[in-house]
Amino acid sequence: MRFMIRKHTLVLPLLAAFALGGCDAASSLMGSDDEGDADEQSAAETNTPSQSTDAALAEAQALDGVTPMAERVATVGLLNKRNNVSQDFELRPGESVEEGPVIVRLDACERTAPFEFPQEIGAFVQVDVLERGQSEHTRVFSGWLFKENPSLNVVEHPIYDVWVKDCAMRFPGEE
Repeated sequence: MRFMIRKHTLVLPLLAAFALGGCDAASSLMGSDDEGDADEQSAAETNTPSQSTDAALAEAQALDGVTPMAERVATVGLLNKRNNVSQDFELRPGESVEEGPVIVRLDACERTAPFEFPQEIGAFVQVDVLERGQSEHTRVFSGWLFKENPSLNVVEHPIYDVWVKDCAMRFPGEE
């Protein structure tokens, strides 16, 4: 047991060093010059860690050939439990569809790369419902829905159910 702890203690710092070393290589591939480094450092210092991480992730995805968010298409299902009518809608991020008293908005959709396991498909959805006797829609759900784990985050409404069926996007090397 003592040997295993020491082995992991040595491996983790090495992996961290390689990961950090890869970050410098990625920024040099992006064509940053020495003059812009000071501006980039000051901009990075003013951003919160999550903002800079999100920006780096977005840039990396754009460079890798992954479908940009605006071009992805999610298939979302809507069920009216009262009359047992189910409909599928294809939405791009930023689009919404109004079906009777329900508005379904899609903000994002993702799926894991073909080489990653387990395969996951998810979409960030907002659901607004116009209840009887009200003049404005009420938000009943806002969050991520997952195809493989629908019980992880559930739209809790007595009449309507919404779920994600697919997120059409491509990865490098896919046809």
